[in-house]
Amino acid sequence: MIHHVQVACPAGAEDAQRAFYTGVLGWPELPKPPLLARRGGCWFRVPGVGGPDGELHVGVEQDFRPAAKAHPAFVVDVDATAEAVAAAGHRVVWADPAEIPGRRRFHTFDAVGNRLEFLEG
Repeated sequence: MIHHVQVACPAGAEDAQRAFYTGVLGWPELPKPPLLARRGGCWFRVPGVGGPDGELHVGVEQDFRPAAKAHPAFVVDVDATAEAVAAAGHRVVWADPAEIPGRRRFHTFDAVGNRLEFLEG
């Protein structure tokens, strides 16, 4: 079990990330401990599908470059998530089903360009 994964964002992009992770995906924001909150960033609870919840941490990186290849993958209701992502104007790129037979999945990018994968449980 992985407790959390972290993606980065540039300073000042926390509200854009909140709009994506909470506004589009519906993931509740978690309070950061006070000593860590001074660094900026934000944390979200990732609802578990068939297992415990996890967390996504967004950390501020001064020399930010979005992760275009490396990415976290989340088990979700893939159709509902794809619909929410597309309705919010984000690109949904379905993966070739032959790559991982029997597992539907797609990629998208968060508000600052980090690649994310969402797959069926």
